[in-house]
Amino acid sequence: MLIILYILQFVLYCMHTKAEKTVCHMMGESKYPLLSKNGDFIIGTLFAIHSKETLPSFDVNLIDFRMAQTMIFAIEEINTNESLLPNVSIGYRIYDTCGSRLSSMNSRSLTSDTTLIMYCLFVLTIASDYHQSRALAHIVKHFGWFWVGAVNSDNDYGNNGMAIFLKTAQEEGICVEYSVKFHRTEPEKLQKVVETIKKGTAKVIVAFLSQVEMGNLFDQLSDKNIKNFQMIGVEAWITSESLMIPNSFHVLGGSLGFAVRKIDIEGFADYVTKEFWHTAFPCLQREGNSSQYGLNCSRYQDLLGLKNYNDDVTEQRYSNNVYKAVYAVAYSLHSLLQCTKKGGCEKSLTILPQQALKKINSTIKTGDHVWFDSSGAVVAQYEVVNWQQDLNGSIHFKPVGYYDASLPPDQRFVLNTENIIWAGGQLEPRSVCSESCPPGTRKAAQKGRPVCCYDCIPCAEGEISNETGNLQAISKLQRKLVNKCVLKAIEFLSFTENMGIVLVFFSLFGVGITALVAILFYSKKDTPIVKANNSELSFLLLFSLTLCFLCSLTFIGRPTEWSCMLRHTAFGITFVLCISCVLVKTIVVLMAFKATLPVSNVMKWFGPAQQRLSVLAFTLIQVLICVLWLTISPPFSYKNMKYYHEKIILECSLGSIIGFSAVLGYIGLLAVLCFILAFLARTLPDNFNEAKFITFSMLIFCAVWITFIPAYVSSPGKFTVAVEIFAILASSFGLLFCIFGPKCYIILFKPEQNTKPQKEMFFILFYLFF
Repeated sequence: MLIILYILQFVLYCMHTKAEKTVCHMMGESKYPLLSKNGDFIIGTLFAIHSKETLPSFDVNLIDFRMAQTMIFAIEEINTNESLLPNVSIGYRIYDTCGSRLSSMNSRSLTSDTTLIMYCLFVLTIASDYHQSRALAHIVKHFGWFWVGAVNSDNDYGNNGMAIFLKTAQEEGICVEYSVKFHRTEPEKLQKVVETIKKGTAKVIVAFLSQVEMGNLFDQLSDKNIKNFQMIGVEAWITSESLMIPNSFHVLGGSLGFAVRKIDIEGFADYVTKEFWHTAFPCLQREGNSSQYGLNCSRYQDLLGLKNYNDDVTEQRYSNNVYKAVYAVAYSLHSLLQCTKKGGCEKSLTILPQQALKKINSTIKTGDHVWFDSSGAVVAQYEVVNWQQDLNGSIHFKPVGYYDASLPPDQRFVLNTENIIWAGGQLEPRSVCSESCPPGTRKAAQKGRPVCCYDCIPCAEGEISNETGNLQAISKLQRKLVNKCVLKAIEFLSFTENMGIVLVFFSLFGVGITALVAILFYSKKDTPIVKANNSELSFLLLFSLTLCFLCSLTFIGRPTEWSCMLRHTAFGITFVLCISCVLVKTIVVLMAFKATLPVSNVMKWFGPAQQRLSVLAFTLIQVLICVLWLTISPPFSYKNMKYYHEKIILECSLGSIIGFSAVLGYIGLLAVLCFILAFLARTLPDNFNEAKFITFSMLIFCAVWITFIPAYVSSPGKFTVAVEIFAILASSFGLLFCIFGPKCYIILFKPEQNTKPQKEMFFILFYLFF
């Protein structure tokens, strides 16, 4: 039974079946294979062992010869494996194509004198170029090269591969400046390709070329000293030793590309110099006279020159595909013949190979997983290699990553960019048609050029481009969406954001605490501590503190013309009312205790009526300042587009800096005056004396507003408003707790101290309120 396995840069398996009324054409001498061995099943192969692509020291295509040796090595391993095809032997017939050109894979056929063979199944143990073409687009995308040139061989390999790359590149938003091609027999086209590369602006070139075409292109680029282009190559040439000549590095140095993974087949390096020659060349076993030996081995003289040479074995990349191909056939037969370790295989069974090979799912000795996808190819697994040069000038291909199509999309492509040497020994190249537009500008397409080429024009006021920074990989549809200016985001302190919610909570919390204090004082209004501290001014102070807490709410929300005027005037007036009450209370305490006699006429001039008028007068001055401010240059809503480029800060402009300074200055003047008077009264009798508490509250008040000024000036955007609200709440809480905290403590927890006042205090209270 004969099985034909065809390998010529790729691997084709074909199992046999009888055909009816099929015309077959003879290709070569099937009776005289180059190397052969009989067995229950025969694997036939075609290798281009003799061709132009040879090493200088030999007349043999070393790559294909190593593949033939790998095939024989794998078959010998299988024949000695008791668990795989235990009672079945596999033979081989290896044919040398001698460089003959085959027309089409689908029409290939082979005949023998005993069996009619047809190619009924087509599977590959090397990945389809479809995956390699897409991987090329992914590596270009990974480095942000959105402006590239493309060159391909003018044959099925180059044209099909480049078509897939161009389609994938378009999907990934990559622009191709030019896509040119040539054939090895067309020097005129090659010259045009070189001129196109020279005139182009793309710094990255994707070269989907065969080894021969790449050699031709290299010769021309080298002759014309065209260099410093980042080459992205394919497995056909990226690890080709024929390109590793002394002057190649100045053109191809730093090239990146995908190569077939190197696999170390255990024992193969020793096999090719020892056992192989006795297994595959029976003529070396001298039986009979020496003349007969010379006759039998004369046809192998060029191969025998490789008998003691194995330096290249570790660099062979395609041998692994042959190794997997043989094992794929073996596992297929093992399944079809229903082999068991003890019972052996059923040799009499009729096999249907076209159904079995695609069902292979096994792991071979090297650790590789062998299975075929729906297209009949193995899953793409590439090694990313980089052309590098040692200190002694020798060129080597350094692995810098991998591409594995069997992994999830986000894990398929891995690169170690730190180990990459770039073209010309420079930094990572940048290849774009147009640089990214800076913030505040938008893209304007250049007529007749790809979407990657554009001009940057300024956006209208209040707008900004919605794409900034370095170019990213986006689709064609997305490019249309970002190629415009959009309205900037508007920012202000709102009630719904976290900061606004926190500030509203503390504002309402202050209102609640103030209301509770007012209720407590009202319920204890007849007690000495409430009376001694001028209950009328205390209630007015609590009312003004409530307004201070509530006025902070006017600073939150979208600024409008009316809200801007309300927030600043309400703040100024309520705080003056609050400080006026504290100031009058301080004056009352100071005048009462400084009077020589309790019945002194001094208190008649500052009784309850005068106290109310004082509070009213102090407040009316602030009202007058606010009216003048609103009349001359009132606050207004303002769109600040200078602080941030990407958004608009909606804020309240003060209108008149002098007006706002006058409001703050007047509040500060009253606070300082109150602090001085309270400081002078701090040493008066302690019983019911609140001067020292007023001193401390004014100290906190002044400290808060002194630190407010630099914080207000330096805070950006909505944080300016937050700083102002914080100052309002902090100073309000300071007044509330410092003035009313001790009194509430005595009322609630020390009621025994809330007794009748001293004799002096009694007379003071009498003249003050009666």
